[in-house]
Amino acid sequence: MARDDSHLPKALQGLRIPLIASPLFIISVPALVIAQCKAGIVGSFPALNAREGEGEHPLLDTWLTQIKEELDRHNQANPDNPAAPYAVNQIVHRTNTRLERDLEICVKHEVPVWITSLGARVDVNEAAHSCGGIVLHDVINNRFAKKAIEKGADGLVAVAAGAGGHAGQQSPFALVREIREWFEGPVALSGSIATGESLLAARAMGADLGYTGSPFIATDEANADQAYKDMIVESGAEDIVYSSLFTGVWGNYLKGSVKNAGMDPDDLPQSDSSAMTFAADREKPKAWKTIWGSGQGIGAIKSVGPAAQIVDRMAKEYFAAGKKLAAEFS
Repeated sequence: MARDDSHLPKALQGLRIPLIASPLFIISVPALVIAQCKAGIVGSFPALNAREGEGEHPLLDTWLTQIKEELDRHNQANPDNPAAPYAVNQIVHRTNTRLERDLEICVKHEVPVWITSLGARVDVNEAAHSCGGIVLHDVINNRFAKKAIEKGADGLVAVAAGAGGHAGQQSPFALVREIREWFEGPVALSGSIATGESLLAARAMGADLGYTGSPFIATDEANADQAYKDMIVESGAEDIVYSSLFTGVWGNYLKGSVKNAGMDPDDLPQSDSSAMTFAADREKPKAWKTIWGSGQGIGAIKSVGPAAQIVDRMAKEYFAAGKKLAAEFS
């Protein structure tokens, strides 16, 4: 039985499975986004991943042209199996000196889904709406969720405990429930959504979509070191450390990468959040260039392969789990 997604914005309807691939810093590039969209889920990348030298043509403009043209070719060749829409992540923190220019480029290309992080801003939401786009703002608690919707976001990404990168600490059960007490719009859940069963659980607790990142690190299309991909495959939930040291914002990282950088993952100091910067030309300290982010759901990742295989596996698991539960309740 087909699921009813008619209550969602058009850009989030008709997906193969209700899943958004989260934007991964450095790792998400056009090849990965295109593969995700062709596989039937929303693919995404951070605008700041598209870096260029001073005076060069904006790489973001080039990337968006490449993504749109390739997805158009796919849709023309596969009218009965069109690609899903793509999304661009904007870091709206005050230190992102490229934000205004990147907003203009995204409006020009009529980006269908905008994912905003680190601060909700009315002007960014208005820019997205001016070209027909929708905005999903990522939040780690109910207070931030209310602020985002008050400032014009269309939906939310609830970043719960266990998510990769800048993760929250709240249980997904608590976070989604509190949001659903007052908000009926689109909600995607982030936090160890690495299997079809976990995606179905997210739906059962009230989320409309899952939000998955770490499994796509270990893919052929990901712009990640092979050692990073291999460590994802070899690691599990107990191999993740939660720290604010590396960016000034609390997040989850692979313990193995912390050890390889000469630090003790079980005895890391906290960082002053004032050190956080998202300027377009920011660089990590040399000792931290190989500190690798990851969520807790990576125990489900058994090998490196095409991104489409991740989607295929999750889709198979999702529908099998749904049929099993339906049989129990029939």
